[in-house]
Amino acid sequence: MAEAAISFQGVTRRYPQKKGSGDVIALQDIWLDVPQGAVTGIIGRSGAGKSTLLRMVNGLERPSSGKVIVNGHNVGEADPAALRAIRREVGMIFQHFNLLAMRSVYDNIALPLEIAGVDSARIKPRVNELIELVGLTQQAARYPAELSGGQKQRVGIARALATNPRVLLSDEATSALDPDTTRQVLALLKDINRELGLTILLITHEMAVVRDIGTHVAVIENGQIVESGETYDVFSRPQHATTRSFLTGVTGVAVPHFIADRMTAEPRSADDETVVQITFVGPHATDPMLARLTAELGVSVNIMAGAIEEIGDKPFGSLIVGLPASRTAEARAFLEQHGLFTEVLGHVS
Repeated sequence: MAEAAISFQGVTRRYPQKKGSGDVIALQDIWLDVPQGAVTGIIGRSGAGKSTLLRMVNGLERPSSGKVIVNGHNVGEADPAALRAIRREVGMIFQHFNLLAMRSVYDNIALPLEIAGVDSARIKPRVNELIELVGLTQQAARYPAELSGGQKQRVGIARALATNPRVLLSDEATSALDPDTTRQVLALLKDINRELGLTILLITHEMAVVRDIGTHVAVIENGQIVESGETYDVFSRPQHATTRSFLTGVTGVAVPHFIADRMTAEPRSADDETVVQITFVGPHATDPMLARLTAELGVSVNIMAGAIEEIGDKPFGSLIVGLPASRTAEARAFLEQHGLFTEVLGHVS
């Protein structure tokens, strides 16, 4: 197992309220390791605690109890000098870019180096290197008002990389961008992770973002991690209801509404169909298993919805099918013997 670049060890964060009304618990007993060199996505709804969790990494928030360890350093116990050293190893990109309007692209990227007291002779080559890395050579002298949203975020990424951090934090960095620009920015982050070996921890409310670049994922709900693991494993076999709700529509697992409205928990007659979700993973994702089911067992299959795609460069398929109620157990046994996962969702007449 890869060494953890970031480790949350029993982290709880409470906010005291006035007049004895009790504490607000933003995070509760968080245990999570972020592997070195991984791209880990923290996904949750608004108010789930994901932003508080992210801010623990660079010391903008301190735990009420527990430890946050970043590159071997306990952030919560760091004095001001130690905290400044930790922050030099942690870059951050923001949803709304946070660029200085009166500074050019070049000068925005140079800012962290100036603050760190880097000699001007060393700043110029570093900034030019970063401008080339993010593809903004022609825009170096422009100001934020002259840039598109995607270009602004590229400046933000370059600025976050200026001090050669070992960890990059992403705070909903693509949620203000259109779909095409989002894909370009995610591709850039993926390239940076691969080429620089940088550990990336990102928070998002979009499962598609995690699908596209995440090697690992953690799902947070009401201040608690309800599910975590390698992205492919969590996507292919989600265990928690919150995870499943996020995955609806992202991995082809949504039951069409006209079918969902008719589904019942139990069959009403022998002629009913059982609605089954079949998950094709790994080497079985492209196998013609439904054709074999029909050919070998004579079971008819009604395909209702589905998709085959890639998650973390691995094939993943999900189908919603209707099977004769009287043959469902036999059909599921056949499919699972061949390495597929099945789950009964309901029954329709």
